[in-house]
Amino acid sequence: MTAPAPIAVVRDLHVSLERDGVRSEVLRGVDLVVGAGEIVGLVGESGSGKSMLAMSLLGLLPDAAHPVVSGEVTVAGTDMAHGAEVDRRAARRSALGAVFQDPMTSLNPTMRVGRQITEAGQDRAGAIALLDSMGVPDPEMRFSVYPHELSGGLRQRVMAAIAIAGKPALVVADEPTTALDVTVQAQLLDLLRELRDEHGCSVVLITHDLGVASQIADRIAVMYAGRLAEVGPAAEVLTVPAHPYTTGLMQSRLSLRLDRAGRLPTLPVDTLDPAERTVGCPYRARCPLVHDRCATELPTLDDSRPAADHAAACFAPIDDVRDLRPAPAPEPTVVTSSSTSGARATEPAVTVSGLVCTFTTGHGRRRRTVQAVRGVDLVVGVGESLAIVGESGSGKSTVLRAVAGLVRPTAGTVTVAEGGAQMVFQDAGSSLTPWMTVGETLRERLAPARLDRAEADRRTAAALDGVGLPASVARLRPADLSGGQRQRVALARATIVRPAVLLCDEPTSALDASLAAMTLNLIRDMRRELDMTVLFVTHDLAVARLMGDRIAVVQSGRVVEIGDADAVVADPRESYTRTLVASVPEIAVAR
Repeated sequence: MTAPAPIAVVRDLHVSLERDGVRSEVLRGVDLVVGAGEIVGLVGESGSGKSMLAMSLLGLLPDAAHPVVSGEVTVAGTDMAHGAEVDRRAARRSALGAVFQDPMTSLNPTMRVGRQITEAGQDRAGAIALLDSMGVPDPEMRFSVYPHELSGGLRQRVMAAIAIAGKPALVVADEPTTALDVTVQAQLLDLLRELRDEHGCSVVLITHDLGVASQIADRIAVMYAGRLAEVGPAAEVLTVPAHPYTTGLMQSRLSLRLDRAGRLPTLPVDTLDPAERTVGCPYRARCPLVHDRCATELPTLDDSRPAADHAAACFAPIDDVRDLRPAPAPEPTVVTSSSTSGARATEPAVTVSGLVCTFTTGHGRRRRTVQAVRGVDLVVGVGESLAIVGESGSGKSTVLRAVAGLVRPTAGTVTVAEGGAQMVFQDAGSSLTPWMTVGETLRERLAPARLDRAEADRRTAAALDGVGLPASVARLRPADLSGGQRQRVALARATIVRPAVLLCDEPTSALDASLAAMTLNLIRDMRRELDMTVLFVTHDLAVARLMGDRIAVVQSGRVVEIGDADAVVADPRESYTRTLVASVPEIAVAR
């Protein structure tokens, strides 16, 4: 029997883009075939080129960057690299679906949700059924709302419904789970799997999380610096990786099994400048197996072939790579919290009593009142770290904003120790003023102290040094920084005048694993060195366990469980908490 033709074929794809008058190659000779009904997980850090490969499959490379493309990209028989725009548009309408990380960049803010789904190929009943299958509460009501009236998690579910409404041959999902809580993430992955199983649709799932890819991928392709570093069956890539980079990604994953007491593992910093990455192996500055050949020759997928269908672009002997594999982490054990808050001042750092927060959404006949927080009580000791975890819309961020004074309680009280609270937001880029330099942003926080310029500059340099950034960063603007650097600047701004309480609202949810681990290590170091209390909001229980002495689990505006971090994870009392624990994607690593 003849095998079905592949849905997508990428051959020797090179893409260069122009930014600020400088042209750089973002894809450097990519070869990838996606079979009919296959799910391919495309994994790599930010900047690895995986999103550019997604845009190439969709025929949506940014015109403003004047892309130069060579090679082949074919999807369902259509040339998506060099074909006429009318043909590519037709392919996107009939054969392709897309789910992006930020649904607000894809949803039309002027159109109701239902109309956007029906335009993608469903009638009203089918659209409501799709919303229901995606776990959207009250789908008939939400059929008629606008995107801005939905939470981030609900907008992502709507985007997924639109993507599959036309029953496409290929769905390209670009970081669709990054900002989702673990239960919604699991639902979305289940939906992608069901779409393949029921309709034969192929899926390219782009993610920086190997755990997410391991849930549904048949094959995994690992990208680094615009090239494929490793490609193979998912089970083999995850248990017997053939490239040192893949091993490094696995070691730097945040997991429920990591040791809370030690520093979180991270990949080494890449010290190569862009020009050096174009010669030799681009991973050589971070690789524990580097040798002279790596500096002058570019390895290809044919240079290491552990099996016919499993290849890696690496010169190192495969046995040496496999010796780098991490041993399985031990099962988490219940331990006594390391917090020393009990030996401190008798007055707590934060007291929340009977907190109720009510908001009004919609307008006209759809106007309604929503109680986001419904009677929350919390006491956080001086020097303690409390992680607040829950699904999107659970009320956890509203509690944090009430502590910060950004939300006025409808009822109840919030008391914060002298020194006040400072906030670090999920999206550091949008929280920094784009036209101000980093130095101006930090000195603005020092203005009430009326320091002379020399002392303000000294304090600014010290704050940047405290978050691992050189003083020269003070001259730059947010657009000149990477995502990880912007998050560090946000931390420097929050702590340049030491607050009594540091409030962190999902500060790592949009970062890849190694950057997230670096940021969490930094927050833990600053907590210890500056003697701060920390409230850390997250939808990730693995992060909550690593960052909190205690964990408070929030559901529907209430705290349903609170206790020692290890105890809550290892022996959850509430069924909701057990669901959160069970939904965390873990990787089983073979010995």
